[in-house]
Amino acid sequence: MSRSALVGNVTAMLEDAGFLVSERCAIRPKSFDVAARRGEDVLLVKILGNIDAFDARTGAEMRRLGTYLNATPIVIGLRTRDEELDPGVVYFRNGVPVFSPDTAMDLFVEEVPPLIYAAPGGLYVNIDSEVLQDVRQSRDWSLGRLAKELGVSRRTVSKYEDGMDASVEVAAELEDLFDAPLTSPVTVLEDGGESVRDTEDPPDGPDVAEEDEPIVTVLTRVGYEVHPTDRAPFKTVSEDEGEQEQMLTGHSEFTKTAEKRAKIMSSVGRVTRTQSVYVVDRARREAVDGTAIIEKAEMENIEDRSELRNLIVDRIEEEPA
Repeated sequence: MSRSALVGNVTAMLEDAGFLVSERCAIRPKSFDVAARRGEDVLLVKILGNIDAFDARTGAEMRRLGTYLNATPIVIGLRTRDEELDPGVVYFRNGVPVFSPDTAMDLFVEEVPPLIYAAPGGLYVNIDSEVLQDVRQSRDWSLGRLAKELGVSRRTVSKYEDGMDASVEVAAELEDLFDAPLTSPVTVLEDGGESVRDTEDPPDGPDVAEEDEPIVTVLTRVGYEVHPTDRAPFKTVSEDEGEQEQMLTGHSEFTKTAEKRAKIMSSVGRVTRTQSVYVVDRARREAVDGTAIIEKAEMENIEDRSELRNLIVDRIEEEPA
């Protein structure tokens, strides 16, 4: 299957699952292919045939963007260089959850979350430690008795009851011994999953490009915390923490490529509920599909956030229908 067909299939699946999906980010370099939202769940989705192409730089960028935009970064892919991705298994690459289209279908359409995750050494599951302890005690089994049945140490059993995850084989043996479900789903969305997710903060973002420094200076002056990006279709994500608002910003000459970027920013903004603004040397339009177009000289004269917000709203309202 071509990557273009794979992207189309995944996009259609997300739409069938009730997600609002952005346009494909078809400009390189790109850290994600589409953004998607269903209710309060927002996804930044990278779609790959071979997940070995997902490098650390892209992973770090996706994790940073997830933090800025309150979104979960995920990769949906078919295989590694050596093997197909197993259905029902969550893998991790560079701190980002990775799974197959079949697993995505189960999770988002059928609402059946995966139970297995891959980690160094094999496949693992989350053991519900409280349930395990309850069923062991209801059988009147000691830790030593259960350890003997499993062929492990008493200390290992104690760790399972303290929350340590188990291999698929051990989990299956436990469920056979007690004839009860003992596993809990792998949490993929960002409201949990700490036990299997890389919890280290991603590396710091890139420095501000020299040509973008005047724009960043204005945004900082009027009260935004500005995060430069590395591989996104926009140059920065700006946060107004007091108002809990985010804004996507682009900056270049007003070319066909700039217009295309502005359209993608609008589409991503609709999904992530962010404003978007594109700064150019000379504007030939008021807005592009909901992205306000502002000349650099205008931007540099802005004194406060409300002035910038009003200018963005005015530009969008003046855009021809």
